Amino acid sequence: MKQLLKKWNEISLVKRIICGLIVGIILGLAVPQFTVISVLGDLFVGALRAIAPLLVLFLVMGALAHQREGQQSNIKRIIVLYLLGTFLAGCVAVVASFLFPVTITLTETTAQATPPDGIGEVLNSLLMSVVANPVDALANANYIGILAWAVLLGIALRKAGEGTKNSIAHISDAFSQIVRWIINCAPLGVLGLVFTTIAEQGLSSLLSYGQLILLLVGSMAFVAFVVNPLITFIGIRRNPYPLVLKCLKDSGITAFFTRSSAANIPVNMRLCEELGLDRNTYAVSIPLGSTINMGGAAVTISVLTLAAVHTLGIHVDLPSAIVLCILSAISACGASGVAGGSLLLVPLACSMFGISDDIAMQVVGVGFIVGVIQDSCETAINSSTDVLYTAVAEFSQRRKTSRTDKAQ
Repeated sequence: MKQLLKKWNEISLVKRIICGLIVGIILGLAVPQFTVISVLGDLFVGALRAIAPLLVLFLVMGALAHQREGQQSNIKRIIVLYLLGTFLAGCVAVVASFLFPVTITLTETTAQATPPDGIGEVLNSLLMSVVANPVDALANANYIGILAWAVLLGIALRKAGEGTKNSIAHISDAFSQIVRWIINCAPLGVLGLVFTTIAEQGLSSLLSYGQLILLLVGSMAFVAFVVNPLITFIGIRRNPYPLVLKCLKDSGITAFFTRSSAANIPVNMRLCEELGLDRNTYAVSIPLGSTINMGGAAVTISVLTLAAVHTLGIHVDLPSAIVLCILSAISACGASGVAGGSLLLVPLACSMFGISDDIAMQVVGVGFIVGVIQDSCETAINSSTDVLYTAVAEFSQRRKTSRTDKAQ
């Protein structure tokens, strides 16, 4: 048994995940009544979600506590990339929706949660998350609040003794080791998650919304394989695809199946370490990216809004389209502060075109129906670009530093 486990662990994680994916599909089609298999997926996602808040708190706090004043940081550049990527994703979705307009059959299925009344409510929710009680933020996985308190504690601990700083670093290392153990169970987790999706949703329920799914997935694929590589090339000035594909493979695949940016934070931390990035930078940028880097969400908001517009025969001029790009980007950045995520921000965008809340919530209902694929692809894009943009910012800085040194 030990030899068997050793050989299994020697296989690359991606290959093991693919094995879990295939077995999950087969079991979901063959024995959908064996619901106990879904427990594997619940345990995997639950473990990642449980460890992520503590990991983020100690990583960010430790990184800032050890950081010396005046030390080089790429956080500003990474934030610019996050916002630029989200805006461009919204633009891609708007252009794609005009080139390939789709209409939808409105459904009476509506979301249980209440959408925000306006962009002010989204931003207010986001700001209130910053000042949340730290214990409450940890308990409810409020990453905006966790980041805020981790930053304050990290800065305050800069003047602490080396013993205190080293203790925080050791605790952070311990959480990182636990994360490695959990990620090693990813094949079983993916098996359970895929089984649940196939057993509960089936494949036939999505066929009637094929055009909408193709538009959503096609837009996200364009962002992943054209827009992101272009941004990466401008930053690092070499073939961007090895880095882009590695981020999609090592981060996007797990995010696709867990459908949770928060649960994928530990996976992204491990990938950043593997890429040799500065821990002081990615300890802050990765959890920050899980809240404001929402290119996939911008695509979802734009596509579903314009699907409703085309269904109702509403004319959209160029200025309105540009405003929609901006609104979808801003709303997407605030999606983490709203219960229900990006889908519940669709009524906010629909209100731009005078679409009533009743119809807008029916569009949200359609979004939940295609959510099995839409949410998976959206999370994969959002989470993988957290690592990609962090790497681009650091590699770009290294290239400039190297060029300066050669010139001197």
